[in-house]
Amino acid sequence: MIGPKYQRPSAPAPPAFKEGLPAGWKEAQPNDGALRGKWWEVYNDPRLNALEDQVNISNQNVLIAEAQFREAKAAVSVARAGLFPTVTAAPSATGAGTGAAGASGLYTIPIDLSYQIDVWGSIRRGVAANSAVAQATAAQLQNAQLLYQAELAGDYFQIQGLDASQQLLDATVKSYEQYLQLTQDRFDGGVASQGDVALAQTQLETARAQLVDLGVQRAQFEHAIAVLAGRPPSDLSIPALPNQIPPPVSLVGLPSTLLERRPDVASAERQVAAANEQIGIAKAAFYPSLTFSASAGSQTTAFLDLLTWPSRFWSLGPQLAQPLFTAGKLRAQVKLTQAAYDATVANYRQTVLTSFQQVEDSLAQLRILSDEAEITDRAVKAAQQSLDISTIQYRGGLANYLQVITSQTTLLENQRTAVSILTRRMAASVSLIQALGGGWDVAQLPTSQELRR
Repeated sequence: MIGPKYQRPSAPAPPAFKEGLPAGWKEAQPNDGALRGKWWEVYNDPRLNALEDQVNISNQNVLIAEAQFREAKAAVSVARAGLFPTVTAAPSATGAGTGAAGASGLYTIPIDLSYQIDVWGSIRRGVAANSAVAQATAAQLQNAQLLYQAELAGDYFQIQGLDASQQLLDATVKSYEQYLQLTQDRFDGGVASQGDVALAQTQLETARAQLVDLGVQRAQFEHAIAVLAGRPPSDLSIPALPNQIPPPVSLVGLPSTLLERRPDVASAERQVAAANEQIGIAKAAFYPSLTFSASAGSQTTAFLDLLTWPSRFWSLGPQLAQPLFTAGKLRAQVKLTQAAYDATVANYRQTVLTSFQQVEDSLAQLRILSDEAEITDRAVKAAQQSLDISTIQYRGGLANYLQVITSQTTLLENQRTAVSILTRRMAASVSLIQALGGGWDVAQLPTSQELRR
């Protein structure tokens, strides 16, 4: 086997994640079945489960990736065919003649055999390269599935957040209607001004406009989910999902295990292996190629004599071919494959670094948003207390309506912020699961034997 022996490139792997684990998450042990298979089931939402099940079988981008894997798998069989002899048959019958001699025929049934002996391992390396490419394509298929599954879950939780905002604004509109009636009654009683009524009316209509505007984003997310599930937008309607819950408890593996759980990292590593085999193929081109050829058959001018012993013929012998002068082509080919290999190594290491960044980003986001949620909850309670006090003072004539409006605005802003933070926490938990590989690991890559089937 001419050429370098493959070794997986080294890549930086920290002993622990910088951000630590967010609240509700814990470190996975070696035998933990964390996030195995249908990772979205950790959210315990039957509607989400039903939508996610459609991604692998109906999403057109996933189907493209699946077809590309089947294409790469077939290429392995094409490459393996080079390890075996090629046998061909080309029967022929030709006729010729002149005006004086009349017509004559020549009948031939040849069977030819050609076999290139893989002395230097170039054919075997070609098979190994195609197998590595097929494994990389299989990992890309898994990565595509994970990408669109995570995108669907993220859109689903965005809809859930919008529905929670809608529920909040519905209650706010009803509350503002009551405040408008209160202000109108006080105006009719001569204890409030027309300006107070106008302020209450403005506050109410502003909340109604915000409520209507939510429909635009919700429709867009619903349409996006339909396409992710492989359906026309008109075929999918998602009922209201106002009940938000905090992100579920889950497991996070050590940084060293991340390299085995990310399909994009596995794909990049398999591309390095394929590039390594190409170097061996390029170096083997410097050495002689040995081909064994054999031919046998029957040839006669009389059709009925084709199967008789005297009409037989055969030939047998090896052929050795050695490149003598290629004007530097072979050396350039080696340099080309070495440069391509270096590029795949750099791509692999960059993919590893990006994977650690994505995990750290999601961990930081979950940690910070958890702290922000606690602060916002306190702000909501304080704003509600301020509105209650302002309302009492306004009823008693101790405060003007502008103070009530200010308290109402502050309360609504904090309530909507609380809903937004919880939505972002759910999206961050999806991003973290995606960054951890969604429960996939390299053991799920097809083996060389499976690629031959």
